[in-house]
Amino acid sequence: MRTLTLLVLILTLWASSGCRRTTQPAGLATSERRNLESAPKEEAESKKLSAQSISFNDSADVANANAQVSERKIIRNANLTIEVSSPSETQPKIASIAESHQGFVVTTEATQRTNEDRTQPETTVTLVVRVPAAQFNQAVTEIRAAGLRVVQEKMTGQDVTEEFMDLEARVKNQKALEAQFIEIMKRAGTVEDALNVQRELANVRTEIEKLEGRRRFLENQASLSTINITLQTPTQIVNATGFWYNIKSAFGDGFDAAAEVILFLIRALIALLPILLFIILPAGLMARYIIRRGKRKRVSRVKIDDAQPAS
Repeated sequence: MRTLTLLVLILTLWASSGCRRTTQPAGLATSERRNLESAPKEEAESKKLSAQSISFNDSADVANANAQVSERKIIRNANLTIEVSSPSETQPKIASIAESHQGFVVTTEATQRTNEDRTQPETTVTLVVRVPAAQFNQAVTEIRAAGLRVVQEKMTGQDVTEEFMDLEARVKNQKALEAQFIEIMKRAGTVEDALNVQRELANVRTEIEKLEGRRRFLENQASLSTINITLQTPTQIVNATGFWYNIKSAFGDGFDAAAEVILFLIRALIALLPILLFIILPAGLMARYIIRRGKRKRVSRVKIDDAQPAS
């Protein structure tokens, strides 16, 4: 009985071990299959993430490039000569245009025609206006529209970005050198060493102020554009040919020649006046005195001769 029971127990253990062997490979195969199925998904997700990171980097590079382009330092100027019906009335319009674009008028100068040449403008007003660089084109367009005709127009642009960046780098280096000199000055052991370091520190400080002044100038010129405006009345068209025009030109030339001759004589008289007063007049008076004295001597001699009796 004990033998039978032991045999059944052995068979039971063997059957259970066989079942475990058969089920374990199936579980392993299932897990491997799951891994193989999940591998393409993970690879696709990794490719998607890498593509997203690449696109993000590209967009960041584009944003940086756009930022660098927007930060470029360009000095823009314009010179405009405009014909208007009344320069004095158009001047406030130009000032209001500048103020509407956050700008201002720097200088204003008015001149009148001083000669009779009708080919020249009768009245001329010159203005210098400064507006922000972002409002430059719009301001120029509105100023053009304020006149009757644009006689002359010139627009210039100068890119100073490279010089501005170079100045910033040089200022940074000079400030680092200044900090080093300050540290050296703190550790100076003698008065002579301290004075030498202070002298070098003063030179560095002067260089920093010069570089910063140039940088501020470029930044100001780039941030505010300059517009030079000349307002003038329309010039009259004069017929330069014809009989009466030639007569008028000849009369004008003769009058100018006569005026030049009279002016030359007046200048010559003024130049000779000192010579006449200090040389010729004294010499004439002296010659007159000598001549009169000689006459008196001759007259007295004749009287003496006449008074003597004839022998």
